[in-house]
Amino acid sequence: MTEFFKAVVDVDDAPIVICDVNHIIIYMNPTAIKRYAKRGGANLIGQSIFDCHNAHSKEIILSVFEKFLNDPNLNKVYTYTKNWDNEDSDAYIVALRAPTGTLIGYYEKHESRLHEKA
Repeated sequence: MTEFFKAVVDVDDAPIVICDVNHIIIYMNPTAIKRYAKRGGANLIGQSIFDCHNAHSKEIILSVFEKFLNDPNLNKVYTYTKNWDNEDSDAYIVALRAPTGTLIGYYEKHESRLHEKA
Protein backbone atom coordinates (compact mmCIF):
# COMPACT_ATOMS: atom_id res chain seq x y z
CA MET A 1 0.00 0.00 0.00
CA THR A 2 2.91 2.38 0.68
CA GLU A 3 3.84 2.53 -3.00
CA PHE A 4 0.30 3.74 -3.78
CA PHE A 5 0.55 6.57 -1.26
CA LYS A 6 3.98 7.55 -2.61
CA ALA A 7 2.56 7.51 -6.16
CA VAL A 8 -0.24 9.90 -5.14
CA VAL A 9 2.23 12.36 -3.63
CA ASP A 10 4.74 12.04 -6.48
CA VAL A 11 2.21 12.76 -9.23
CA ASP A 12 0.95 15.96 -7.53
CA ASP A 13 1.88 19.12 -9.45
CA ALA A 14 2.25 21.03 -6.19
CA PRO A 15 5.39 20.83 -4.06
CA ILE A 16 4.91 18.60 -1.02
CA VAL A 17 7.52 18.54 1.77
CA ILE A 18 6.87 15.99 4.53
CA CYS A 19 8.39 16.37 8.02
CA ASP A 20 8.40 14.23 11.13
CA VAL A 21 7.57 15.57 14.61
CA ASN A 22 11.22 16.56 15.07
CA HIS A 23 10.84 18.91 12.06
CA ILE A 24 13.17 16.81 9.91
CA ILE A 25 12.33 16.64 6.20
CA ILE A 26 11.70 12.96 5.49
CA TYR A 27 10.34 13.24 1.94
CA MET A 28 9.95 15.70 -0.91
CA ASN A 29 7.94 14.95 -4.02
CA PRO A 30 9.61 15.59 -7.41
CA THR A 31 7.83 18.95 -7.77
CA ALA A 32 9.22 20.10 -4.40
CA ILE A 33 12.72 18.95 -5.29
CA LYS A 34 12.55 20.99 -8.49
CA ARG A 35 10.87 24.05 -6.88
CA TYR A 36 13.42 24.20 -4.05
CA ALA A 37 16.51 23.30 -6.11
CA LYS A 38 18.20 26.62 -5.27
CA ARG A 39 17.84 25.83 -1.56
CA GLY A 40 19.31 22.35 -1.93
CA GLY A 41 16.59 20.26 -3.60
CA ALA A 42 16.82 16.59 -2.64
CA ASN A 43 19.75 17.37 -0.33
CA LEU A 44 17.23 18.96 2.06
CA ILE A 45 15.91 15.49 2.91
CA GLY A 46 17.25 14.57 6.34
CA GLN A 47 17.71 18.22 7.30
CA SER A 48 15.63 20.40 9.61
CA ILE A 49 12.81 22.28 7.89
CA PHE A 50 14.10 25.32 9.74
CA ASP A 51 17.38 25.24 7.81
CA CYS A 52 15.55 26.56 4.75
CA HIS A 53 13.09 28.97 6.42
CA ASN A 54 13.53 32.39 7.97
CA ALA A 55 12.69 33.22 11.59
CA HIS A 56 9.16 34.38 10.77
CA SER A 57 8.38 31.15 8.90
CA LYS A 58 9.82 29.13 11.78
CA GLU A 59 7.44 30.92 14.16
CA ILE A 60 4.48 30.07 11.94
CA ILE A 61 5.48 26.40 11.61
CA LEU A 62 6.01 26.02 15.36
CA SER A 63 2.70 27.76 16.12
CA VAL A 64 0.76 25.48 13.77
CA PHE A 65 2.63 22.42 15.10
CA GLU A 66 1.63 23.35 18.67
CA LYS A 67 -2.01 23.71 17.57
CA PHE A 68 -1.88 20.25 15.97
CA LEU A 69 -0.49 18.80 19.22
CA ASN A 70 -3.21 20.43 21.31
CA ASP A 71 -6.20 19.74 19.05
CA PRO A 72 -6.44 16.25 17.52
CA ASN A 73 -9.35 17.44 15.35
CA LEU A 74 -7.30 20.19 13.70
CA ASN A 75 -5.58 18.86 10.60
CA LYS A 76 -5.12 21.72 8.10
CA VAL A 77 -4.09 25.34 8.63
CA TYR A 78 -3.75 28.05 5.97
CA THR A 79 -0.45 29.93 6.29
CA TYR A 80 -0.02 32.30 3.32
CA THR A 81 -0.55 33.00 -0.39
CA LYS A 82 2.36 33.44 -2.77
CA ASN A 83 2.44 34.25 -6.47
CA TRP A 84 4.48 31.82 -8.59
CA ASP A 85 4.61 32.54 -12.34
CA ASN A 86 1.17 34.18 -12.71
CA GLU A 87 -0.44 31.69 -10.36
CA ASP A 88 -1.52 32.27 -6.78
CA SER A 89 -0.57 29.43 -4.48
CA ASP A 90 -2.27 29.07 -1.11
CA ALA A 91 0.00 27.32 1.37
CA TYR A 92 -1.26 25.05 4.12
CA ILE A 93 0.36 22.95 6.80
CA VAL A 94 -1.39 19.60 7.08
CA ALA A 95 -1.17 17.25 10.06
CA LEU A 96 -0.23 13.60 9.58
CA ARG A 97 -1.72 11.39 12.25
CA ALA A 98 -1.48 7.73 13.23
CA PRO A 99 -4.76 5.76 13.33
CA THR A 100 -4.89 6.57 17.07
CA GLY A 101 -4.91 10.31 16.28
CA THR A 102 -1.36 10.85 17.51
CA LEU A 103 0.54 13.44 15.50
CA ILE A 104 3.34 11.72 13.56
CA GLY A 105 4.34 14.57 11.28
CA TYR A 106 3.11 17.25 8.94
CA TYR A 107 3.55 18.54 5.45
CA GLU A 108 3.33 21.77 3.57
CA LYS A 109 0.86 21.70 0.69
CA HIS A 110 0.30 24.34 -1.97
CA GLU A 111 -3.05 24.69 -3.72
CA SER A 112 -2.84 26.71 -6.91
CA ARG A 113 -5.29 29.17 -8.38
CA LEU A 114 -4.43 30.16 -11.95
CA HIS A 115 -5.08 33.76 -12.91
CA GLU A 116 -7.75 34.43 -15.52
CA LYS A 117 -6.18 34.61 -18.97
CA ALA A 118 -9.24 35.74 -20.97
